Amino acid sequence: MQKKVAFFFHGLLGGGVERVMLHLARGFVQRGIGVDMVLQRAEGPLVPQVPPQVRVIDLGAKRMRWALPGLVRYLRAEHPPALLAALDHANVVAILAKAIARVPTRVVVSVHFNTSQVVRHARSFRDRSVRWWTRSFYSRADTVVAVSRGVAEDLVTQSRLPREKVRVIYNPVVTPELFRQAEEDPVHPWFTPGSLPVILGVGRLSKQKDFATLIRAFARARRARPARLVILGEGEERPNLERLVQELGLKESVSLPGFVENPFPFMKRAAVFVLSSRWEGLPTVLIEALALGTPAVATDCPSGPAEILEGGKWGRLVPVGDEQALAQAILETLEEPFAPPGAPERMRERFGLESVVDQYLEVLRLK
Repeated sequence: MQKKVAFFFHGLLGGGVERVMLHLARGFVQRGIGVDMVLQRAEGPLVPQVPPQVRVIDLGAKRMRWALPGLVRYLRAEHPPALLAALDHANVVAILAKAIARVPTRVVVSVHFNTSQVVRHARSFRDRSVRWWTRSFYSRADTVVAVSRGVAEDLVTQSRLPREKVRVIYNPVVTPELFRQAEEDPVHPWFTPGSLPVILGVGRLSKQKDFATLIRAFARARRARPARLVILGEGEERPNLERLVQELGLKESVSLPGFVENPFPFMKRAAVFVLSSRWEGLPTVLIEALALGTPAVATDCPSGPAEILEGGKWGRLVPVGDEQALAQAILETLEEPFAPPGAPERMRERFGLESVVDQYLEVLRLK
């Protein structure tokens, strides 16, 4: 009888967490593990990337809490040996669903962001209450996976979980698909041979990613050296970022092309990749850029960048929100690319799909 695991999360909207779950699904399928992808809503630009061997169950819920009855029905009908959930609200629903369904399914929840940062920057009651949820429910999970040491330390402090219940497993970022997709041509006129160097940012256009600081830093750097800035992604901050570009007179030098299904050709051909975030968990885009050999600059935000760069060994770290320091780091990287030999190999070693799948199979008891 084939071993089986169910994944449970919100949908396939194009973020880093969704890509991580897709990578895991591919890795599990390659090991002969059956995968059911149980989604709050089966929609988003990444839906076509779901492996054909994966069964997608669309719960059709407008809100995560409304997905609870559908997940309970699924557990009672299918009795999967293991359930892996991702992100706080889905994690809580998964834990509740197992309790209501009264099935022996092993539930593993994964935490991708610092709980304290989510609460600190909360704009809704749902996010403000995350600390309470984690304290009330996470102890009922069989294992809690944190995607970095920083996330694990923050989680133990915020949720008061026993440290032995939390397992650090890095995200499976470096895959064969990454290198294959990077060979395609970036659909953008600024990446042609002989063009000005391009600084690249990738992520949701949100306060968290702090692309406003990146744009201001680029404006400073551009005074010293001609260059262009491309930011891939979509989100609620677009009007504010477009206004800032206009105010700084950068309309001819900054491009915001929106969500791009395959950002890897852009990463491979960028002169500098910049992560400007205020907070993270384990920023996959930074790992992807380094794996492709692109020089990188990142904010030393909680948490992930310093852990990925091993304290600055593989790229420059700057303080959060410091546009002057960020501009200086960009200029220094343009002048003297900081991409030490061995960075791609180190990223593959730490964040490769094979080793991460092994670790997940262990905590899910599917080995």
